[in-house]
Amino acid sequence: MKEHVRPLPSYLANRYHGWRATTYTENRPWYRRLADAGQHPRAMVISCCDSRVHVTSIFGADEGEFFIHRNIANLVPPYNPDGDHHGTSAAIEYAVRNLKVAHVIVLGHSQCGGVAGCHAMCSGHAPELDEKTSFVGTWLDLLRPGFERVKETPEAERITALEREAVVISLENLLTFPFVRAAVEAGDMSLHGLWNDIGEGMLWQFNPDSKIFEPI
Repeated sequence: MKEHVRPLPSYLANRYHGWRATTYTENRPWYRRLADAGQHPRAMVISCCDSRVHVTSIFGADEGEFFIHRNIANLVPPYNPDGDHHGTSAAIEYAVRNLKVAHVIVLGHSQCGGVAGCHAMCSGHAPELDEKTSFVGTWLDLLRPGFERVKETPEAERITALEREAVVISLENLLTFPFVRAAVEAGDMSLHGLWNDIGEGMLWQFNPDSKIFEPI
């Protein structure tokens, strides 16, 4: 392995040293308090891996405020305790049972590459994603029911509609987790669905009564 692992790129090392000399040094008591007291986030955010989605910046959050889990296309799988490896499900379980967060937020976004990949796969234009060896394709198959819901939508609007379906399907799947449903029904936790228009800096939230996304 030693021939494949290298030191951190210098530009990142320099940024770290800059952060430690300024932000950390100026706020050392706060960081030490966080380290000693442990984390007590009020909310879990499930967002996309996309580098343009910066959750803490959007909400002006400090360290310790959010328990953040990122994956391709901000998807939540249905509850499936089969003994296999389930990173997203494990994060949800920890957030709800151990951290006892008050809110779980699913945050989708515009120009999502994962959602575009799902659309291509379901349309028959990305056969490589249909291969059993494709981790991405297998993961995006979670969104296939969403594609079926929006496939008759006008082409110009279809990708955005599918991005929002990724949020809705994830909310639906969250409620298949017994401990999530129990916390919600007891009034100890609430679920929220958001879609971020990156270019416009807008947040839209899902209204479960009207079944549409409305600007915040």
